[in-house]
Amino acid sequence: MKRNMGTTDRIIRLIVVAIIAILYFTGEISGTAAIILGVIAVAFLVTSLIGWCPSYLPFGISTSKSDHDALR
Repeated sequence: MKRNMGTTDRIIRLIVVAIIAILYFTGEISGTAAIILGVIAVAFLVTSLIGWCPSYLPFGISTSKSDHDALR
């Protein structure tokens, strides 16, 4: 599995995860919204840690710097 996420993409996803966690633990979100955002947060966390996003594949998206350098 080749990485398709760049550093900036991964950092943005981790920031989103932190925001969702803060909203959940402060009680700002609950119920269905908390479940949906929780699933998104877990997906963002996992993809950020491994540097690969399966939803990028069908569209040929890559934010990885090494892929951009290879195209030049």
